[in-house]
Parts: sequence; structure tokens; C-alpha cells
Amino acid sequence: MKTNVKYTTDTKVELTITLGAKELEAAEQVALKKLSRDLKVPGFRKGHVPLAVAQKNIDPNALQEQTLENALSKAVAESFLGEKLQALERPAVEVKKFVPAQELEFTAEAEVVPPVKLGDYKKLKSKREEAKVTAADVDEIIQRMQENFVERKAVKREAKRGDEVIIDFTGKKDDVAFEGGSAKDYALQLGDGQFIPGFEDGIVGHKAGETFSLDLTFPKDYHAKDMAGQKVVFDVTLRTVNELTLPEVNDEFAAKCGPFTDVKELKSDIKREIAAQKEREATEKLKDALVSELTEISKVALPELLIEDQMRSIEQDMMQNLMYRSVTLESYLETQKFTDRDDWLKREVRPAAEKRVKAGLILAELSKVLEIDISRDELAAQIEQMKLQYGAKDAKVAKQLENPDVHRDIANRMITDKTVEKLVEYHSN
Repeated sequence: MKTNVKYTTDTKVELTITLGAKELEAAEQVALKKLSRDLKVPGFRKGHVPLAVAQKNIDPNALQEQTLENALSKAVAESFLGEKLQALERPAVEVKKFVPAQELEFTAEAEVVPPVKLGDYKKLKSKREEAKVTAADVDEIIQRMQENFVERKAVKREAKRGDEVIIDFTGKKDDVAFEGGSAKDYALQLGDGQFIPGFEDGIVGHKAGETFSLDLTFPKDYHAKDMAGQKVVFDVTLRTVNELTLPEVNDEFAAKCGPFTDVKELKSDIKREIAAQKEREATEKLKDALVSELTEISKVALPELLIEDQMRSIEQDMMQNLMYRSVTLESYLETQKFTDRDDWLKREVRPAAEKRVKAGLILAELSKVLEIDISRDELAAQIEQMKLQYGAKDAKVAKQLENPDVHRDIANRMITDKTVEKLVEYHSN
């Protein structure tokens, strides 16, 4: 077998493959064995017809067709493997010359994983940020804990910022109540900015039992387009004004927060938790920085197939995220100043997809250089963990985790993670 490789683009190759009599004879023998399985010849049991007999009883055209199919399939696989080319799609085959039992010449074209010119991963400049814990960090957590134990006391005075009020309200546009603009016994802390500008300020100065109206205007950039910039009236009844008092930070408070004997012990525990969190964040930032830097100094052509695949993935993730936030794609495109979906795909999605593809190809090359792999036991343990975490809740996910293709994807992600961790090791000392 002879193979000639020609790159038609930076990411697409055309292999010209020539087979001789020896390879075609081998392909014919495989074809005979396959076709003889269902052949019925008097005097022989089905599936046990000798090949020499089978050859005389098989349709020559069927034998030639099966021989050609076997020869092409085997030669394509061996040629791509022999040339160390990883096809990203099923190769398109075109027969140029076929002389049965003598010669077969054909081309096989496919987009492939391109060669990577890897930058010097040992000389990257990104460094880990120092994870400092300040007194302000600890105080912020303490304040959140205080808010969990806040004391409420109903008062008869006028409401002021910092108070909690219980209100009934109805929002009207042109004297007609609009959807989502009404509630009863609604708890609102004045000053939190939960409502449109002017609403909370309009409650300040009123007492429990009062009913009043607020003439307001929705912001021009309000997410609901039908309400943006619209003038409305809120009819409000103030039911209760609660004065909020935070508990004193003392040993008694510390005991309420957990198994702590005093405030010092509580603050030490908080400091340890914050330090651990900041260390994790610093590690993740370093990973991102190192991968980004290595991507910048490395060179690789980007296969369009991989870019399109990533674009579909990014778009799907975005649609799910928007759905979760109850935001339409049209609303998102408008707020982000995209003219339409195509403009969004061109200016936001495609650049993100290209960045992902480039980083993925470079990390795959680095994993080969560093000889990083995972064992069967590691993969099995990861799959089992995912089954316990996700499969128990979703039968569909559990079934997917039995798929060999999914196993390969999981293995590739594990190798990538190991590669990035190794990269961090080089730059953490």
C-alpha cells in the first residue's frame, strides 16, 4: 500500500492511496468469508461452505462490491493511523481506478486535528495571587450572621431606611392593574433597592395603617420592554413597620452560630474558611491565566467543524441560562446592543468558540508532551461518582453514563484537568 498526503487547507488533508494485488487478495478473502455465512450450497451446512466452493457460487458482482468495500475501509483506517492523522469526520472517499485483483487507487479527504506549535509552557509568566484575609472580610461574614438572627420589633413611628415594612400594593398603568405589580403582606427592607427608583423612598415617612399612592416611572432600560419608561401609580397600604436590631457580637452570639465557645473561636473559624475559599479562587485564576497565556504563545489552525460544534454548545448553554432567568433571547440581544442573532453569533459566540477550540487543541498537545493519561480504575471511579451524583436523580443521565462515547468524553476531560494541574505545578513554586 502506498499513501501520499496533501494538505488542501490548514486543517483538511487528502490522502491518495494505492493498493496492489496482495492487499486486494486479502480483502477478497474477507469478503468471501462474510458472504459465505449466508450461502446455501447443496451438501454443505449453512455457514460451513469452503471458501473455494463459495467463490464459485457467489455472485461475482456482489463479491467485487464487498471486496472493494473491505479494501477501502481497511486502507483508510490504516493510512490515517500510519500517517498519525486524527480525522474529525468520516473521510470522503473517491475511487480513481479499480482493476479487480490487480490495483485500486482512491482518495480519502477529511478535516483533521491540525499540528500544534506548542509554546514554552515552562516559561509562562502568570503567578498565583496571594490569598490575603482581611479584618473586613471577617466582619462582612459576621454581619451576614447577625442578619440571620435579626430581632424585629413593631413600632408606631414613621418608617425610615433600615426598617422592614409589611405592605399591600397594587401597581396601575392608565388605571389598569398590570401583571406582576401587586402583592399582599409583602416584606420589604427599606434601602435594599428591590423596587424601581422612588418606591422605597415613597414609603419612608409613613406609619403603619396608612394608605397612600406613589406616582412613579419605570427606568428606560427596564428589562420588561412593555414597562420601560412607563408612568405608573402604586396604591400602597402600610400594614406594619418593624424596627430591626442586630444582635451584639459576643460569646452568646458565637454559640448561636455553631459549636463555638467565644467570639475569638468563631472569627478564627471564619478566617480559615475564607482563606480556603480564596486559595481555591487563586488556583482557578492561575489555571485560567496559564491556559490563556499558553494559548497566546502557541500556534494552531482551527478546524471549522470544531468551531461550529462549540458554537452550538455555547448557544445551547446561553438559551438554558436565559430560560432559567426568564429572559428572552431577543431581550438579551437588545440589552447587549446586538442587531440580531447572526450579529450575536458573529461578535460574541464565534470568538468564544474559537478560544475554546484553540485552548482544547493546545492542552491536548501538552498532555501528549507531558505523557499524561488516566487509568481504567480512575475512569471507573469518576463514572461511579457521577452516577451517584447525577444518575440517582435522572434515569436519562444514568443511561448516558453507560455510553462508551460518553466514557471517552469523560476521560478526555479528566486528562485535560490533569494537564492543567501539572501546568499549575510548574508555576506554583
